[in-house]
Amino acid sequence: MVSKLSPFLALRVTQYRNYLVGAFVSEIGNQMQTVAVAWQVYELTRNPASLGLIGLANFIPILFFSLIGGLVADKVDRKKLLIVSQALMAVITLLLFIFTYSNLITPWIIYLLLFLHSTASSFSLPARQAVLPNLVPKNLFMNAVSLSTLQFQGATMIGPAIAGLLIASFGVSSVYLFNTFSFFAFIVSVLTIKVSLSVKEKVDFHLDSIMEGIRFVFKTPILYLTMLLDFFATFFGTATLLMPIFAKDILEVGPTGLGLLYAAPAVGGVIAGLCMSFIHQIKGQGKVIIISVIIYGLAIIGFGLSKALPLSLAFLVLMGFGDMVSAIIRNTIRQMVTPDHLRGRMVSVMRIFFQGGPQLGEIEAGFLAKAIGGPASVVLGGVGVVLITSLIAWRSKHLREYQGKDLTI
Repeated sequence: MVSKLSPFLALRVTQYRNYLVGAFVSEIGNQMQTVAVAWQVYELTRNPASLGLIGLANFIPILFFSLIGGLVADKVDRKKLLIVSQALMAVITLLLFIFTYSNLITPWIIYLLLFLHSTASSFSLPARQAVLPNLVPKNLFMNAVSLSTLQFQGATMIGPAIAGLLIASFGVSSVYLFNTFSFFAFIVSVLTIKVSLSVKEKVDFHLDSIMEGIRFVFKTPILYLTMLLDFFATFFGTATLLMPIFAKDILEVGPTGLGLLYAAPAVGGVIAGLCMSFIHQIKGQGKVIIISVIIYGLAIIGFGLSKALPLSLAFLVLMGFGDMVSAIIRNTIRQMVTPDHLRGRMVSVMRIFFQGGPQLGEIEAGFLAKAIGGPASVVLGGVGVVLITSLIAWRSKHLREYQGKDLTI
């Protein structure tokens, strides 16, 4: 029995619980694939710039299809959209397995399949984010966001560790095969949802509908301020792309150590998720967001300077903690201030920034690492996070003083 003050209140809602389990299994597979792709590309090329092209392959579909995907998520049945988009992503991952297992894989085939995968994700992600508020009562929503973040970070912690072991034992193709089947766990969880996921308000499929979502975001100060903060912090703070360089050349820990490096930020995220799930009222949300992002930036600097695996892991844990405290509050604010018929489009606009930032940052980090080295690139990025966050906080009184009543449950 779940007590009133339990950090697991939202789990008493069956459809949310099923959804969370399916998302967890699927996310483990996705995180495993992230590690496998980075390791495989670096193994094939030994060129940091080639890692930057991973970010480019993922970003181009975000730029061109994200807004359309958000509009589709607000117009069609989100349940059907999730099933179709997840099935397409499973097929694309299966192709990664087939090409790798057959020894026909090349970096350019990987980039093409990542492009297709990101295109499908442009339709899946707005629907996934927009579904969550429909699965739990409003008074349990912040708890549901905390638990969803905890689930995501748990998968991010477990997935890379498993990927490192699988790559070392059975090769990269085994990771792609696992991820192919993991998509179906999420599809099954979506099929168990009983509530209607269709938008009640009619949404027309034309440019004005897309512009309606964009105008809403930019007319809501807390949305566009956190969006800008998210973009610049993730652009400058993209350290994870360079993990293969640290694992191979700096720390010399191999694929098993690579899995630990990828998993460490998620350990901090899990700690943050657990802490936040116990908190049922947050005051001074704007200040908490700013402080947590600065902690994130300082931890990145520490990681870039470290030459020992235990110290590197400690800084990555702190980085994940700061990032997730900020993310939980930002995501809760965004969902609570957005009407249901605009949620898909709001998420699609946000996706350009919260995923575009790290993807563009990966391009920058890859080419900068080639020019000045991986550690210097990471340190410079951490400094950028601290400086840009301080500047935005200084110039944005609305963010500094934001206190959203909707975050009390």
